[in-house]
Amino acid sequence: MVGYDPEATSVSSTEAAIAGSASGLVTRVFISPLDVIKIRFQLQIEQLSSRHPGAKYHGILQAVQCIFREEGVVAFWKGHVPAQLLSVGYGAVQFVAFEGLTKLVHNVTSYNARDPFVHFICGGLAACTATVAVQPVDTLRTRFAAQGEPKTYHNLRHAVVTMYQTEGPRTFYRGLTPTIVAVFPYAGLQFSFYNILQRFSEWVIPAEGKKGGNIKNLVCGSCAGIISKTLTYPFDLFKKRLQVGGFEHARAAFGQVRRYRGLRDCIRQVMQEEGPGGFFKGLSPSLVKAAVSTGLIFFWYELFCSLLCAMRNTDSATRKEG
Repeated sequence: MVGYDPEATSVSSTEAAIAGSASGLVTRVFISPLDVIKIRFQLQIEQLSSRHPGAKYHGILQAVQCIFREEGVVAFWKGHVPAQLLSVGYGAVQFVAFEGLTKLVHNVTSYNARDPFVHFICGGLAACTATVAVQPVDTLRTRFAAQGEPKTYHNLRHAVVTMYQTEGPRTFYRGLTPTIVAVFPYAGLQFSFYNILQRFSEWVIPAEGKKGGNIKNLVCGSCAGIISKTLTYPFDLFKKRLQVGGFEHARAAFGQVRRYRGLRDCIRQVMQEEGPGGFFKGLSPSLVKAAVSTGLIFFWYELFCSLLCAMRNTDSATRKEG
């Protein structure tokens, strides 16, 4: 169902948008706590170790306890409103673009629209399109998840007005360069590995054992998420570091802060001060998040597409009978 298939029932652009938005909305509710922890880890300059005297966070369990004790349970959903706007908008644009691009490849080229390489290219391009569309919301989400107490931004409107007045409109696109650089291979690998794993499962599982299609989609999506996130993770860290530029005062309670002049300066400072391991800070919660989010995104998208197609077919049959 993911991507154009000339031999199967295809979804319309509207159906892809609805399914993509719904899958993003449902998934975001579950992964928000992991996202908050991941962002806190990524923005911490000190080593993620209890042996480091200045480190606020040491590991996932310790971070959960610390955030819960200092900020309460609602802190795990900080920035949830912009995060939901991000997920809904991103899901809609990405899947509409992906379905359209794979159909275009089938119609105007000699390539097979179901080929993993085609899914890699189309998935990357679709993600880049979605990223540009929702980058301002992503920056807002990062700022809300990163701030401590007392809060710098009281609500979404206050954040937008304050950022615009004090930092200008370009601040909403901070970190766009590493985001675009990272999102193309990340999303491309997600779609291509999902395709490969789906084909592999069809080869391994006999025809009579294919009833658990939804579980298969979840497992294939989770594995694809882990692989793609591991290969592209450093760029996600660079993006988060750049997005909180000009927001250093709100990070004072969490330890050291740094200012970066751009992507190259960010890479240089992280390498010099934190070593190669600094590029993978927050990888553990990020991999858990990638497994859960990617698995659920494909699971819900396939499920919603199936439901929408079934509703369309039922409505068509009713009209014919009438």
